[in-house]
Amino acid sequence: MCSHESSFQPAQLLLLVGVPVASALFLVQCLRWHCPHWLLRACWKLDSQEEPVGHPTPLPENESSRQCPPATLPEMAAFYQELHTPTQGQTIIRQLMHKLLVFSAREVDHRGGCLMLQDMGISLLIPPGAVAVGRQERVSLILVWDLLDAPSLSRVQGLVSPVVACGPHGASFLKPCTLTFKHCAQEPSHARTYSSNTTLLDAKAWRPLGRPGAHTSRDECRIQVSHFSLYTCVLEAPAGRDARKWLQLAVFCSPLAPAQSHLQLRIYFLNNTPCALQWAMANEQPHGGRLRGPCQLFDFTGARGDQCLKLKYISEGWENVDESSCQLVPHLHIWHGKCPFRSFCFRRKAANENEDCSALTSEIIVTMHTFQDGLETKYMEILRFQASEEESWAAPPPVSEPPPCNRLPPELFEQLQMLLEPNSITGNDWRRLASHLGLCGMKIRNQLENNSELGSGTQTVSAVVRKDFTQEMGVELDPAESRVALKITYLLNIYQVPTMSWKTMLSIGIQGK
Repeated sequence: MCSHESSFQPAQLLLLVGVPVASALFLVQCLRWHCPHWLLRACWKLDSQEEPVGHPTPLPENESSRQCPPATLPEMAAFYQELHTPTQGQTIIRQLMHKLLVFSAREVDHRGGCLMLQDMGISLLIPPGAVAVGRQERVSLILVWDLLDAPSLSRVQGLVSPVVACGPHGASFLKPCTLTFKHCAQEPSHARTYSSNTTLLDAKAWRPLGRPGAHTSRDECRIQVSHFSLYTCVLEAPAGRDARKWLQLAVFCSPLAPAQSHLQLRIYFLNNTPCALQWAMANEQPHGGRLRGPCQLFDFTGARGDQCLKLKYISEGWENVDESSCQLVPHLHIWHGKCPFRSFCFRRKAANENEDCSALTSEIIVTMHTFQDGLETKYMEILRFQASEEESWAAPPPVSEPPPCNRLPPELFEQLQMLLEPNSITGNDWRRLASHLGLCGMKIRNQLENNSELGSGTQTVSAVVRKDFTQEMGVELDPAESRVALKITYLLNIYQVPTMSWKTMLSIGIQGK
């Protein structure tokens, strides 16, 4: 009996161990056959890779961690339809499919056309002959304010421009189009343009577009586009060279009201480009924050530490609510163009029984120092802020869209004068503009001698263009015709396209009105 039991034990052991093991192996094989490959890859990635951990940051940086639900086909169709619907010359700011976008769209025929994003420093030129005769193409110019769409950069690379898309994606033309946008690299030869041959809703695949400096001037990127897609500019300094870019420091706060006990200041560290400041203004609008004073430039280097913001002085009657008087901005948040900000909150001090603090607290004056960590004694910018209850913070009344009045805005004329005087730091002057417009120097000099009230070469060029335009087109224009202003501005944006005559430029503009 005992011998029989001992001979039977190995078989029982085999059944008890072998069957579960075989079942487990069979189950694993079934999973490999039927489980989607993307799920297996995700599991392997979790096992084999550790994702980098980011630093907690304020509102703008948190955008990068946002998870967007997948788009349905009808949503995608509506998204692209809205982007490519003509905007009648208007610049639209709108959130579409979880992306904050600034865009303009129009129809273009064989005569060409130009799209400009107002106050953003971005334009797209479609030259005459780019579209076949008898055809019309819808084109759009899009500024992407979604931080998720920017390139993934290394520690030595810096983002120095916005992400710009030309649409519809993949469109091509008979002649190259010219895309222009601003950058903030201190050394243009270190700035390299990148392109992502993807749609706005796809995962981006950024690739270098030519050698560094190939498409950049002092503060501008100019790309000859033969295939519509996404574009941006990245700072890449050669080995052994310091990479630097210009920042603009912008201070925002809400109005100071008599019954208000607290006041918060927000200081943005932005790329020195027009669209970066416009982003900050749009970000502040829901909170009632307004820009306080002009922005200050800051020389930011990629080889140094975090940015420090130190509170140095608060006027009497106010106190700092925050625990610390010094705040840090991570270096990469600025270097990679995340538009970070830091804030200080101030509180009115409680008055003593025998003391009236109302006069003291009706005004607040704040001084702050900002510098890169380790460079406080070498380079520092001083930020000063002042606000009082007596200031008029009331928003200007909304202005309804006036009918076309063909008047050149004086601020635009002053800007053109500043840009085109011979001693301008931009290197441009009215003589170059006159040459591009087909006006001879003798004609300009005669106008200056005989019309002293014109005052400058810029005014003379405008006057001559106005006169010649009237004779050529047979259209009577106001002395400050708005279309002329638009075309001059347009020409400044395409300064390196000498083959386009001013008459062609003006005719394009009239068709686009």
